[in-house]
Amino acid sequence: MSELEKKQRAAAAALDYLLEGTVLGVGTGTTVNCFIDLLASRTRLLKGAVSSSETTSARLKSIGIEVLDLNRIEEIPLYVDGADQANRRRHLIKGGGGALTREKIVAEVSREYLCILDDSKVVDTLGSFGLPVEVIPMARELVARRLVGLGGRPVWRQGVITDNGNVILDIHGLSIEDPPALECEINQIPGVVAVGLFARRPADLLIVGTDRGVERI
Repeated sequence: MSELEKKQRAAAAALDYLLEGTVLGVGTGTTVNCFIDLLASRTRLLKGAVSSSETTSARLKSIGIEVLDLNRIEEIPLYVDGADQANRRRHLIKGGGGALTREKIVAEVSREYLCILDDSKVVDTLGSFGLPVEVIPMARELVARRLVGLGGRPVWRQGVITDNGNVILDIHGLSIEDPPALECEINQIPGVVAVGLFARRPADLLIVGTDRGVERI
């Protein structure tokens, strides 16, 4: 089975968790795109959606789902998003698509966080996928030096500007044994907007598409 088919399998399984008449949080990425495509036949179930990126907002609007301002919503019952890597404690690395800050904000306000992914993304130890860090542009070199001090090899994702007007450093060469601790440490570096570790607020459920079906973690 192809990676795309596994993603579609996970996305289809996530539809079972939709709550009628509520606002849905929707993340960013290829697996989430599969989920949005499937939502097209169920748009009447939803009051609207809160999106984590301009790209996702455009896709939601194209199938007739109203995109709402998070500042007018106190809590989102369900947030559906993907991940670049996940461990079995449901800690995640996100930000390959550059939307990590808004994804983290939407996750924080969501009652249930459902992560959909294919089984190639599930690992024992996070870090083989470069860890994204969104950084205020004037602090790029300052943050890079501090990240080297943490044992990583930061690489500026040149040509990429986030929806928030910032830049991204991807940290390579890490083996992340304590994701919550590293998340807190990187967040304390002046100039860091957000780090793509979702460990302090992990996913509540992983839905993993595999050759055999769907695994729930």
